[in-house]
Amino acid sequence: MLQALAAGARRCIRAMSAVTTQKPEVVFILGGPGAGKGTLCHYIVKHYGYAHLSAGDLLREERAKPGSEYGELIETHIRNGTIVPVEITCSLLDRAMQTSDNPHHRFLIDGFPRNQNNIDGWNKMMSNKVILKGVIFCECSQEVCTQRCLNRGASGSGRSDDNEQSLVFRHQTYLKHTLPIIELYEKQGLVYKVNSMKTPEEVFQDVAEFFPKIGW
Repeated sequence: MLQALAAGARRCIRAMSAVTTQKPEVVFILGGPGAGKGTLCHYIVKHYGYAHLSAGDLLREERAKPGSEYGELIETHIRNGTIVPVEITCSLLDRAMQTSDNPHHRFLIDGFPRNQNNIDGWNKMMSNKVILKGVIFCECSQEVCTQRCLNRGASGSGRSDDNEQSLVFRHQTYLKHTLPIIELYEKQGLVYKVNSMKTPEEVFQDVAEFFPKIGW
């Protein structure tokens, strides 16, 4: 009897250890500014139990913290439509995953990676800590993206980059630096494309068709 109890306890300990050491599973959500990444994440979280981490939101939260050593630097990059140093973004994402109460250890990361430097930094700092399951690419025209962002800004989004001047730089950054990232991941068989110019419900219906391939 004692031996059986001891064996059972050891199995429980091993199971608990496996849970606590489980690597987070990550799905990147990429697309242009205003492509509907955040809205799509909302639907996936609701139906598949992922936690949503917005790289942009994490940076804006860090910028707003009183006394943050990165606040001024982050604000300059956001206002100019340029990319924040990858070390800062990765450290914020890592901290968010470590402190998350998501029981499945599954995370949607939207708005990252945005260039080759982001990928290099991610591979250096995070590749051994997580499992990348796939990349969902929200395809949307520049005209639709721009109008969505302007409407968002007009409705009081509170984002300093939801204006025409910043959007010009943001689109240039996206075309020059982010699209090649999509092509890189596509060669690895990790990209799932969706037409995000449809209604949010229609976009999610399209995603739901291929999401089981990603794993949940």
